Amino acid sequence: MAQPFLTQDFHPRWSTLDIACIQADITTALKKAESNINDLADQDRGKMNFDSVVIGLDDATRPLNEAWGLVQHLDSLCNSPALREAHNAMLTQVSSFFAKIPLNDHLWDLLETYSITEEARSLPPIKKRALDETMESFRQAGADLPPDKKKRLEAIESELSQATQKYSENVLDSTNKWELFITDPERLKGLPKSAIEAARADAAAKGVGSAEAPQYRFSLKGPSMIPVTEHAEDAELRRAVWEGSTNIGRGGEHDNTDLIKKILRLRQEKAQLMGKSNFADQVLQQRMAKNGQTALSFIENLHSKIQSAFHRETIQLQEYRADVSNQAADLFQPWEVAFWAEKQRKSEYDFDEEELRPYFPLNKVLDGMFTLVEKVFNLSILQRKTVFYAAGETGPASTQPGQPGLVEVWHPEVKFYEVKNEKGVHIGSFYADWHPRDSKRGGAWMNYLKMGTPPSGERDRRLHLGLICGNMTPPVDGKPALLTHDEVCTVFHEFGHLLHQLCGNVEIPTLNGVNVYWDFVELPSQIMENFCWERESLDLFARHHETGKPIPAKIFKKVIAAKNYRSASDIMRQLAFGKLDLELHMHHVTNDDTDLDQLSRQILKGYLTPMKTENPTMARRFSHLFSSPVGYAAGYYSYKWAEVLDADAFTRFQKEGVLSAKVGHEFREKVLSKGNSEDPAKLFRDFMGRDPEPMALLARAGLA
Repeated sequence: MAQPFLTQDFHPRWSTLDIACIQADITTALKKAESNINDLADQDRGKMNFDSVVIGLDDATRPLNEAWGLVQHLDSLCNSPALREAHNAMLTQVSSFFAKIPLNDHLWDLLETYSITEEARSLPPIKKRALDETMESFRQAGADLPPDKKKRLEAIESELSQATQKYSENVLDSTNKWELFITDPERLKGLPKSAIEAARADAAAKGVGSAEAPQYRFSLKGPSMIPVTEHAEDAELRRAVWEGSTNIGRGGEHDNTDLIKKILRLRQEKAQLMGKSNFADQVLQQRMAKNGQTALSFIENLHSKIQSAFHRETIQLQEYRADVSNQAADLFQPWEVAFWAEKQRKSEYDFDEEELRPYFPLNKVLDGMFTLVEKVFNLSILQRKTVFYAAGETGPASTQPGQPGLVEVWHPEVKFYEVKNEKGVHIGSFYADWHPRDSKRGGAWMNYLKMGTPPSGERDRRLHLGLICGNMTPPVDGKPALLTHDEVCTVFHEFGHLLHQLCGNVEIPTLNGVNVYWDFVELPSQIMENFCWERESLDLFARHHETGKPIPAKIFKKVIAAKNYRSASDIMRQLAFGKLDLELHMHHVTNDDTDLDQLSRQILKGYLTPMKTENPTMARRFSHLFSSPVGYAAGYYSYKWAEVLDADAFTRFQKEGVLSAKVGHEFREKVLSKGNSEDPAKLFRDFMGRDPEPMALLARAGLA
């Protein structure tokens, strides 16, 4: 009997992953994992060792993790009513199983008993860290709780998994529900030609319009929405898109208001069960910040340093519009800010971001990024030929690494790559899926399907298998996909996460790859973004899609001059997200009577640009916080925390060579390969030779 989701093939045969098999396959995987856990807990206490206890715990659940990972992956990229129903039917059972592991008294007794053995006391540093981190994770998940509290914690985890999944579905459904068709081309005045062509092609793909009478479709996906907010001269068009975006997860059948309140209450109850005053203190114990107040103080300290610059930028933009429009300076409407900011940037720097788009064809960006990685990190990236089979189709495809033949993918646009180190050793592979689809969740992300490990003892190398996804500007009418500079930065950002995973060289899976403290995980991703601003690295991938020529010196000078335009406003936007996140999870767990919009405005006083029309809270569509039981909840500050680290760390490249193989080797060896095998603060010191310079971020932004 076929069990496609239980495949051990390195290359999953995506066409065989029949939705109808999810329930049976995951049920089988759950039973096997439960049996493995029971066998693990029942092992002879006189014969136990590190491998049988700590490594054994990871081995016990790895098949279930990989099988359920395939289901979650499809839910993110190939969502459908049938898949959603099958996923949700098993979600509670899977969540409950993982929630019960640290609450298993027999298993906790095994860990505690092993931890006081002579072997455990004399473990080498990495194994000792693995044991300590495992035990701390168990404690933070309730291992020390009395039976009645353990039972309630299991119920909370189940409720959280269901509530956050529903939140995520509401965001996706309300995003897809909104669309706007324009028939009058005059309303498109100001829009870049690329955006107009994409809107026409999008409408045609929906069967709307014709060559003689084209129509133009706009959606709430980034490549469609952002050009409207920044360039459309038709204020009503901008307003319509703004209203659509603010209604994601707001009102009607897809309203997330009550779900947010429920999620916050459940998280607070969970924290209090653990003896913590709030959810931030609960989740930040195993982060660099350690507690909510440290993270909040970090946000508020940065806020105080840029507040005056933020107010100055706001007034300058108001005065700019007043001068151009020959009217008194006044507050903006929310749909006006991005439009007038873009006008001001063009005016002050003679720079239009659309000037750069022809230099960023996606295929050249990727080729150049891979060349950069080869030069700096001494890795080679090779594209494999792929094949897509629709459901019910079959055909030849490779299932194992290194085998000749085609690699099967889940959509015709998906690419597949193999990564080798300087010795030619295959260390991992990854899929790349770059463009929007209605069945695909928004944003950009990296994940892994299989955790790799280096060879150890009698064990062969286990290869990493990762993926990188985005919603970038798609190709139109056979022309290449031409990205904005922001999109290029996003590609590099997510690839930084992927490098962190692929370079992971720790023999213990739980300490390998991106399994690091959450406020450290953004360092590798954000350091990669720096290469998008340096002439030497840009010349590797920024090439005109028709002529192949690099960005002209005149345009590059304008790019650099405009780099820190409204930098305080950009930083303030991220600080506002972090402030809202922490305050909600520390001080404002809501009740049914709470007005979420009013509460958000109260929390973010001094963090938001004053507007004529108040923006509804973005909490209803803040998937980072509310689309999984933990995710970035109480952890959104991590982006800015890690940005301080990356701004400082990149100064080594700037001083010793942007494409320095020596610095790249050190970063790979001392940071990327180390995973969570050592304290992240020590990893940073090993690379930089000192602690972080707190002002590095503000200096890079031109604010210090």
